[in-house]
Amino acid sequence: MSAWRSFFLVAALYDLVIGLAFFVLHEPLFATLGIALPNNTSYIHLTAAFVFVQGIGYWFVYQAPDENLGIVKLGVVYKAVFSSLSFYYFAIGQLLHPLFLVFGLLDIVFLVGFVWFLRRTAPGALAA
Repeated sequence: MSAWRSFFLVAALYDLVIGLAFFVLHEPLFATLGIALPNNTSYIHLTAAFVFVQGIGYWFVYQAPDENLGIVKLGVVYKAVFSSLSFYYFAIGQLLHPLFLVFGLLDIVFLVGFVWFLRRTAPGALAA
């Protein structure tokens, strides 16, 4: 189980760092990426806080993988939705920046890992 714990630690740190960075450093990050700030930063804060909270969830899974299968299932949904939306907006030419496509691709990696974990650890968990 130590390999799975390491995987969920990486997943937790990934979302914690990205969420915190975009919450606290959105102005310099957007300036570096050449993205205009919205007229209201609540859009950024709400999204960044959600990503950060997902990271907390993966931290719980890291601490006790077998006891937090529901968080992993929710992670499957979250990663599928985010990656799908990043691909969609990229395809129609409306993605804010290619970096968000990279995030979508990385989320596919986590999505595959989450599904693999559920199939190996709790057969039938994805059907539930």
